[in-house]
Amino acid sequence: MSFIETIEDGFGAYSRGEVIVPPVGELTFTDPPGDTHIKYGYAREDDFYVIKIASGFYENPKHGLPSNSGLMLVFSKNTGELLSILLDEGYLTDVRTAVAGQIAAKYLAPAEVDGIGIFGTGIQAKMQVQYLKEITPCRDLIAWGRSENSRQQYKETMTGLGFNVTTTDDPAEVTAHCNLLVTATPSESPLIKMDMIRPGTHITAMGSDSPNKQELDEKILGQCDLVVADSISQCLERGEISKAIKAGIITSDTLTELGQIINGSAPGRTSEELITVADLTGVAVQDIKISDAVYRELITK
Repeated sequence: MSFIETIEDGFGAYSRGEVIVPPVGELTFTDPPGDTHIKYGYAREDDFYVIKIASGFYENPKHGLPSNSGLMLVFSKNTGELLSILLDEGYLTDVRTAVAGQIAAKYLAPAEVDGIGIFGTGIQAKMQVQYLKEITPCRDLIAWGRSENSRQQYKETMTGLGFNVTTTDDPAEVTAHCNLLVTATPSESPLIKMDMIRPGTHITAMGSDSPNKQELDEKILGQCDLVVADSISQCLERGEISKAIKAGIITSDTLTELGQIINGSAPGRTSEELITVADLTGVAVQDIKISDAVYRELITK
């Protein structure tokens, strides 16, 4: 089942004010490090509302466990009745996150991608690149990772999926050779600085989904040509945009929402020389749309 049209429509509806999404509920843990997000809401035209719980515990692989887990609950918007428990262990969250990156690249990536640069070696670092296959024919991939072991495992996996993979522990090597960058880490300090970025580069930053996380230097958002949020209101509180706002580098009136570009009410990439950033913090509309699609498929079988 392909979800790109479903989630793209969801972003468009969200930016038109047709989706109710309250602020994110969040728990943050330090020992061991982890976080749990509770996202929920409904589309005005739908018959359902959705509550999603997703967790990330980053030391789990040491114990042979996946770092991500979660579930989605689908309720009737008319009666409040619980209709379905989608116990997906975080899989649908992973898919909808990868699809959001795919959509951002569809509207913002340069027409000629000469290299895909990925920061991270985990689940999203793999899925984000896989979903880019439908957007660009480029198969040259440079991956940054903190450990030699994780980089090697990543290289083996992605080579098996048809990519020409180089790995590195030097962020500048990634940015020097790639004009489509994806950051998919739980980093709490910037990995990329403005002077590392080539003209014409697009960055999809999706790892910084909590107020304590940051992958980009704030100055990047102040000096790039276009800053796009999946949700402006949400990005004021978390993600790369929140850091730049708090530092006084940008203001909210300079931001564009992804749904506005999808709807045609705001421009996306208008020149191959632009440097663009999409800050994807993960919006409940993605969970609403993907769980709605899965539930409807289930009840028709």
